[in-house]
Amino acid sequence: MNPKILVIEDEEDIRELIHFNLFKEKYEVLLAKDGQEGLAMAQNHLPDLILLDLMIPKMHGHDVCKQLKSNSQTKHIPVIMVTAKGEESDIVKGLELGADDYISKPFAPKILVARVKALQRRLNGGEKSLKADTLRLHDIFLDQSKRKAIISGQEISLTYSEFQILWLLMSRPGWVYARAQIVDLIRGENHAITDRSVDVQIVGLRKKMGERGDLIETVRGVGYRIKE
Repeated sequence: MNPKILVIEDEEDIRELIHFNLFKEKYEVLLAKDGQEGLAMAQNHLPDLILLDLMIPKMHGHDVCKQLKSNSQTKHIPVIMVTAKGEESDIVKGLELGADDYISKPFAPKILVARVKALQRRLNGGEKSLKADTLRLHDIFLDQSKRKAIISGQEISLTYSEFQILWLLMSRPGWVYARAQIVDLIRGENHAITDRSVDVQIVGLRKKMGERGDLIETVRGVGYRIKE
C-alpha cells in the first residue's frame, strides 16, 4: 500500500503542484483547502504524513497542528509545515506545537519531495533509535546506560545536559529541534532552564566534540539539528 499524504493548502495552483509531484512518486494524495476540512480529513483518513500550510482559511495552521497533536488518534502523524519565507516566529511556534519539519515558500517541488522522503526515513529509523541503549552516527558512539560518549575512538567527558542534548539530536539526524523543545525533552516541562542555557550547553558540547562539533548546525531563529 502506497503511503498516504494529506496536503492542507488553500492556494489551488500550489495544491495541485504538490499533488502532481507526490503522485509521480507513488504517494496517495488527499487534498484539503482549509484548516477545518484538513483537520476532519486527518481524523477520518489517518494519513501517513501531513503537509500543512500555516496561512489557511477557517483555522490557522498552528491551531490545526495543536489539535492534531492533542488527539490520541492523530498525534503520531508527522507534520511538515509550509511557511512563508522568513517567518521564523511561525516556524518556532509550529515546532513547539509538535510539527516535525518545515519548508519555506517558494520551494522547488523536488526539494519538497526530498523532505517528505527524508522525514519518512528519520521516522522509520528514529523511533527504534529512541528505544535503544546505544546510538551511532558518523564516528560518534553513545551508550545511554553507561553515559559514555566516544568520538573517533576517544571517550569524551560530557555533563548530563550535554549528553542528553547530543542523544536527542542523534536520535533523529537532520531533525530541527526548537530550543524550547530541547528544554522540555531533556529536563521535562517547566524546569528552571532557559533557551539561553541551551545555547550555552551547545557551545560547550561543540567544544568538547572538537572537529565533530561542526556536525551540530544552528538553524537561525529556530534551534539546532545534527547533520545526517
